Amino acid sequence: MNGTKRENIKVGRKVMVVQKQDQRSGKLTEGVVQRILTKSPNHHHGIKVMLESGIVGRVKEIVN
Repeated sequence: MNGTKRENIKVGRKVMVVQKQDQRSGKLTEGVVQRILTKSPNHHHGIKVMLESGIVGRVKEIVN
């Protein structure tokens, strides 16, 4: 499942995000969603979230 739709992302769900500084390399960081920062129902680059670790990034994958 990809992270472009806000309805797919829930607080407490494990996701893979790309941080701003890693966008060129595409390096993904795994974590658990603490807050959903994007207000719109979808975003073509991925919904922006804050992980429990404090990292902010755009969701690229939702881990099942």
